[in-house]
Amino acid sequence: MEKDTEVYKATVKDDLTKWQNVLKAHSSVDWLIVIVENDAKKKNKTNILPRTSIVDKIRNDFCNKQSDRCVVLSDPLKDSSRTQESWNAFLTKLRTLLLMSFTKNLGKFEDDMRTLREKRTEPGWSFCEYFMVQEELAFVFEMLQQFEDALVQYDELDALFSQYVVNFGAGDGANWLTFFCQPVKSWNGLILRKPIDMEKRESIQRREATLLDLRSYLFSRQCTLLLFLQRPWEVAQRALELLHNCVQELKLLEVSVPPGALDCWVFLSCLEVLQRIEGCCDRAQIDSNIAHTVGLWSYATEKLKSLGYLCGLVSEKGPNSEDLNRTVDLLAGLGAERPETANTAQSPYKKLKEALSSVEAFEKHYLDLSHATIEMYTSIGRIRSAKFVGKDLAEFYMRKKAPQKAEIYLQGALKNYLAEGWALPITHTRKQLAECQKHLGQIENYLQTSSLLASDHHLTEEERKHFCQEILDFASQPSDNPGHKIVLPMQSFAQLRDLHFDPSNAVVHVGGVLCIEITMCSQMPVPVHVEQIVVNVHFSIEKNSYRKTAEWLTKHKTSNGIINFPPETAPFPVSQNSLPALELYEMFERSPSDNSLNTTGIICRNVHMLLRRQESSSSLEMPSGVALEEGAHVLRCSHVTLEPGANQITFRTQAKEPGTYTLRQLCASVGSVWFVLPHIYPIVQYDVYSQEPQLHVEPLADSLLAGIPQKVKFTVTTGHYTIKNGDSLQLSNAEAMLILCQAESRAVVYSNTREQSSDAALRIQSSDKVTSISLPVAPAYHVIEFELEVLSLPSAPALGGESDMLGMAEPHRKHKDKQKTGHCMVTTDHKVSIDCPWSIYSTVIALTFSVPFRTTHALLSSGTRKYVQVCVQNLSELDFQLSDSYLVDTSDSTDLQLVPLNTQSQQPIYSKQSVFFVWELKWTEEPPPSLHCQFSVGFSPASEEQLSISLKPYTYEFKVENFFTLYNVKAEIFPPSGMEYCRTGSLCSLEVLITRLSDLLEVDKDEALTESDEHFSTKLMYEVVDNSSNWAVCGKSCGVISMPVAARAIHRVHMEVMPLFAGYLPLPDVRLFKYLPHHSAHSSQLDADSWIENDSLSVDKHGDDQPDSSSLKSRGSVHSACSSEHKGLPMPRLQALPAGQVFNSSSGTQVLVIPSQDDHVLEVSVT
Repeated sequence: MEKDTEVYKATVKDDLTKWQNVLKAHSSVDWLIVIVENDAKKKNKTNILPRTSIVDKIRNDFCNKQSDRCVVLSDPLKDSSRTQESWNAFLTKLRTLLLMSFTKNLGKFEDDMRTLREKRTEPGWSFCEYFMVQEELAFVFEMLQQFEDALVQYDELDALFSQYVVNFGAGDGANWLTFFCQPVKSWNGLILRKPIDMEKRESIQRREATLLDLRSYLFSRQCTLLLFLQRPWEVAQRALELLHNCVQELKLLEVSVPPGALDCWVFLSCLEVLQRIEGCCDRAQIDSNIAHTVGLWSYATEKLKSLGYLCGLVSEKGPNSEDLNRTVDLLAGLGAERPETANTAQSPYKKLKEALSSVEAFEKHYLDLSHATIEMYTSIGRIRSAKFVGKDLAEFYMRKKAPQKAEIYLQGALKNYLAEGWALPITHTRKQLAECQKHLGQIENYLQTSSLLASDHHLTEEERKHFCQEILDFASQPSDNPGHKIVLPMQSFAQLRDLHFDPSNAVVHVGGVLCIEITMCSQMPVPVHVEQIVVNVHFSIEKNSYRKTAEWLTKHKTSNGIINFPPETAPFPVSQNSLPALELYEMFERSPSDNSLNTTGIICRNVHMLLRRQESSSSLEMPSGVALEEGAHVLRCSHVTLEPGANQITFRTQAKEPGTYTLRQLCASVGSVWFVLPHIYPIVQYDVYSQEPQLHVEPLADSLLAGIPQKVKFTVTTGHYTIKNGDSLQLSNAEAMLILCQAESRAVVYSNTREQSSDAALRIQSSDKVTSISLPVAPAYHVIEFELEVLSLPSAPALGGESDMLGMAEPHRKHKDKQKTGHCMVTTDHKVSIDCPWSIYSTVIALTFSVPFRTTHALLSSGTRKYVQVCVQNLSELDFQLSDSYLVDTSDSTDLQLVPLNTQSQQPIYSKQSVFFVWELKWTEEPPPSLHCQFSVGFSPASEEQLSISLKPYTYEFKVENFFTLYNVKAEIFPPSGMEYCRTGSLCSLEVLITRLSDLLEVDKDEALTESDEHFSTKLMYEVVDNSSNWAVCGKSCGVISMPVAARAIHRVHMEVMPLFAGYLPLPDVRLFKYLPHHSAHSSQLDADSWIENDSLSVDKHGDDQPDSSSLKSRGSVHSACSSEHKGLPMPRLQALPAGQVFNSSSGTQVLVIPSQDDHVLEVSVT
């Protein structure tokens, strides 16, 4: 408000005084006085006091102690920096005061709520009343879309109630808890399909809710907020905890619950949570997050099983009258189905009612749930939990007299016991399994289980001998099929302890003799006569002959020729003596108020070591999974008696063919029963070799870098060839790779046992085409190693013009295997042909060098001024020093000048970092249509000393086209007539000013250029779009114009736009295209003049900038080039102008839009 001193004293001061009195009467301390100043009025009226006089009076009268409550807004309708600053100060102050007010009021409410909570120890305090107060705070946060803060309120209520229940169980009960100790009469499960269950909320408010009602309502609210936060899997996790906690809380509060009622409530709640999650997630999300929901499936299966046993649906004779009455009572407690699930075919209510209706229906539902739960557990790798569910199924099948179906689940339970290491349950389950297999006539499985029991030290000696005798009796029986063999795993019969080679390195020449001695430990309680022990050997000839060299064989020799095998997984559980000792600690939990002891217990800190899974042991229970291998190469020892304990067995063999012999299987035959160790691990091999000479070249680093010297290692394996004096390697020189000769290069000769035998200097002679390396004299079966330095010239692939609108050019990357995405180094392969003295053929090797730099360029514009930016990125792990950067025009144009803006002659570039170089383009005459540039920069490693050779600079060539600015585009938005600001929902005027900046250039000569008597003109199409959806363009948003090709030619376009949001909005984008005619023969049928806008066109050479009023009148008859193609008429072609030819001078400009006065919801766009 702007008033002179008299008016202020007469009216305004009284009005402000009354206004503040009203605020004090309502105890409101949040207020702000805004003084609006108009400079224009100040200039016209000289009798008005300066602004400071009125401001000081208001501050002295009303803001004496709160000077920040008075803000001055200067010329709010003008577009000036002073106005902008005053607006920013006003909005900042308003936002700050609003936040302070909200924070203060919210803090007062929280203080009142906290005061109420602190009174919880007083008699008469009600949890239900406090629940409603804190829930109001949660509702406030929820309305403000602060779902996380709202969830915290419900979590605090949950924790508070849980603590009271725990205290009640410890003997410290509150009086109000008696309201929640009412007998459970309804168990209809959770209700999650309503945002707010008003029925349960009202019961809590009336203090008539039961424990299940409170828990159901509290969880439904938590579920709603978690779904708003897009955390459905936390809903499943919390639901499982809730269901288990409710069961315990009912026990602690000693609430009377009918048998089976809690099972019904848990079953319905599990299915309700699962269906709620399925309703807000797609199938792919559910399948990928099974780990979060499988616990609910398992809990529902467990409760359905309990209901089946309770209602007599699993007994052999079916349910009796008592069971039927119990079923009727349970179904009555469910009540009527809720309306929101009445039309759902697979609602939890219908599923439970159907499952309890008959034995067949229960079996169907229980089996479906069990199999689904097992499948889910298996898919996420929780095999242990899947086996536990399977054990319940086995018990179900045993009661159904179906042992054939129960056997597989008994195997699963046994596997789980083995993984957990429970000794006695394993033994007991195996005995049950053996009896089951014997009744089913599964001879092979029965013999396997008997062998496991015979080696089980948890049985008595008589029981072990009994099961061992069962195997021997079957082996001594005459077989109907003489060739039939019963194959069983050897782990339960005997174990392989160690193996000894002689010679110790397990490497022999052709014709050499090799002895193998093995130690076997028999697990049987009595001596067993074995007819033969056979070792199957696999013979192979490696394709990679390098593995047959003495170097490789000696590297992999065993220590002292002895191979120790890890203890096989025992057929009995691991004894408790081999497990780590229990780490037990006392745990005390005291009350934070009076430090009294609440709970105590014992925890085990190394439970993860005691209950580790041992999946390898489970394979022992899988029958008929072992197959005998038959081959030409075997090691055999006949008629051996295995005593209980360790036994020594010796095999002898003579090497015949060169190759690798791998010990694959170990077999022991007792009659028709064969005990087989299918895989001998670790791998045991002995080699028979005849070696060929080899040459191997490898870089010493992970990757070779181009441009700097790199070391390469040469390895010559002589094999059966003897290196004589005068033998040399002839290397053909590559064009872009140099082999650096150093006087101190030396070669080392090793024996086949990697012992150094000699050291000699390398003699290297180099010519234009060949580099000769003289090898030192070396006997057969030796290795020669030496190192050389190579240098690859650095270069970057030449690029064309800009590949996109920004003028960025991406170099082509060459890869040996496939194209990879991301910033990776350009690689170059250099092939070198090497002639070796032992072969008439040349060896071709490929060395891959990586260019350490990645270079890109960009064209930058500032009006008509142009800049070229070159970015050099170091992709390697080394640091470099850059020097002498140059950018030259390869076309040698005399009127074009490249002015560098980088002043430093040397600059470091660190690993994975970038350095930018910028040049300004300056020209005296007409700029060329394209610019061919070559960028070069010297580089050297930053961490090394002065190099002995000079390094070539790194070069990068590129091309820049159409870089001169031809058009300047400026957009401006004006408010409607009679208004000072734009308002949301009101039509505003958008004026686009397109200015030609140059006369006719070479780049203008194309199909769109036309010539008239006065000047040349070209056709352009403009398009106004708003990708940010802040503006709605009304009417035509694009059109074709005829633009004179003359400097300072101006074209104005007017259209109407409507702001959709309030605030400072960026202007819509204005795009320009070249309008090219259609080349069809029928193009003359289309009147080209009907596509051209001639309004607001002027060639202004004197700076006049007057708009043409005819533009608004002719717009209605102009056809838009963006409209759909007319039938029978050829359509023109559009060509986007390069980014360098168009400069948008209004980019980044914003327009103030104020909201409409009748808006009830204020939407502000902040950019």
